[in-house]
Amino acid sequence: MGLRSKITQSLKEAMKEKDAIRLSTLRLINAAIKDRDIALRSGGEDDVGVGDDEILVILGKMVKQRQESARAYEEGGRLELAEKELDEIKVITTFLPRQLDEAETAAAVDKAIEKTGASSIRDMGKVMGELKGRYTGQMDFAKVGPMVKVRLS
Repeated sequence: MGLRSKITQSLKEAMKEKDAIRLSTLRLINAAIKDRDIALRSGGEDDVGVGDDEILVILGKMVKQRQESARAYEEGGRLELAEKELDEIKVITTFLPRQLDEAETAAAVDKAIEKTGASSIRDMGKVMGELKGRYTGQMDFAKVGPMVKVRLS
């Protein structure tokens, strides 16, 4: 079962259970996926829609946006809005693969450097491309970038 169908199935279950937070979050996910489908179609690609890899990227961006919003709401004293954002993150992360811990991430970085034959900072793009191709949705690339940079310098 593909990720898109899992999301649709969860949406139906949330409707039956009358789980308002889960339902609204799943609708936001579907809207983001459909927006991406439309963007691809207007770009001239005659594909049936985005694949699971692209959906993982969309979900990752949604989580990151909500984390930033929750942080801003907490700083502004709007705890009820921050709580809503955190609840949405919980729903979104149910569709993401397990995040790698620091040791696993370090091992993945070392393996990618070895596989690409990277030896200097100029090869950072190759290493990041390898990591993104293999570990999309499993690691935070904003944190991995500096780690790769340190290892290559």
